[in-house]
Amino acid sequence: MLIVETPAAMKAHVGKLIGTSEWMTIDQDRINKFADATNDHQWIHIDVERAAREMPGGKTIAHGFLTLSLLVPLMASVYRIEKTSRGINYGSNKVRFTSMVPSGSRIRLHLTLKALEEVEGGVRMFFECSVELEGSSRPALVSETIIMAFD
Repeated sequence: MLIVETPAAMKAHVGKLIGTSEWMTIDQDRINKFADATNDHQWIHIDVERAAREMPGGKTIAHGFLTLSLLVPLMASVYRIEKTSRGINYGSNKVRFTSMVPSGSRIRLHLTLKALEEVEGGVRMFFECSVELEGSSRPALVSETIIMAFD
């Protein structure tokens, strides 16, 4: 894990791979809870029996936005800024769900700091995120995600 003292110290890591997270299992319980939280109960996510008959691989799949939302804990396991008053998810410039994430599979994040801009009281960081799906040559998700951190 990369640990820096201040938001400005992240500048030294622009253009570099910050790190890779530990593996995270995406189980059916997590998928069901996300379906309940977002009111997205499409059968491909929650109907295990139907998925066994009709889905490629015979399993339900995680919502793309579930995978995207997991960038928060995955990023937190890759880097930390010690002296920061707050961090804000500023959004994404580009998000692509490039592969299905079957229930029971494992993902991990490869995180690169592409750019950093100084803003009043902190920094705006542009990260290249690639979520690896264990056993697949294709990532599950790629995005450019923007995080702001303040002194």
